[in-house]
Order: sequence, then C-alpha cells, then structure tokens
Amino acid sequence: QVQLVESGGGLVQAGDSLRLSCAASGGTFSRYRTVGWFRQAPGKEREFVAAWSGGTAYYTDSVKGRFTISRDNAKNTVYLQMNSLKPDDTAAYYCAARAGYCSGYGCRLRNDYPDWGQGTQVTVSS
Repeated sequence: QVQLVESGGGLVQAGDSLRLSCAASGGTFSRYRTVGWFRQAPGKEREFVAAWSGGTAYYTDSVKGRFTISRDNAKNTVYLQMNSLKPDDTAAYYCAARAGYCSGYGCRLRNDYPDWGQGTQVTVSS
C-alpha cells in the first residue's frame, strides 16, 4: 500500500519561503493522476490549497502567485513551493492523491482524495 509522507514544514517569518515535499513510499506517484495539497488551521476545516492534474495546476485564490505545485515522478515526490509566506498561511499541510483526473472546482473536494499523508506543520510568525 502506498503511503504519503510530507516533510519540509517549520517555523519561519513572514515573507520567507518553504518547500514542502510529499514522498510516496511502497509504490509510485505515477498511479495517481491527481495530487493535491490541503491545509488545516486550528479550529478550522481542512481547505484546498493546490492540485496538479493532467499537467494543469490549480490553486486557491489566497495562494495564487505565491505557491507553486509540481511533481517529479522519477523521484516519487510532489512539491509545494511556498513564497512570500504570511501568518494566515499557518496550518498543518497535507498531501493527498487520487487515481482519477480532476478539473476546476472538482480538484478542491477533499472527500474525492482517498489517500492522505500525516501532515507537516507550517508556522509563519509576523
């Protein structure tokens, strides 16, 4: 069974950058046509951040222009490059994957992602 493992979180200051990684162990990312990143702040619901499906990247409005999702099948890894971080970006970040493609709003539905990692914490201080 494929396990997704996130890494790269940490404590940074506003304006800094971080790159999150999501590695697939026990299998390959190639079986997943869609990979995504979600985040959950304390007391809030888990929300969509970004997804990569069929060569197209999708982002929630609050991270457009600051975050970039990418995947490297050769390394079995998906990345989320986060630049110009803000305190509002503070959350636990989760990698998720699904076998099928998605597009537009369909990529935002967390219940459509059956496979999840355990999360990595990102804290941005002001």
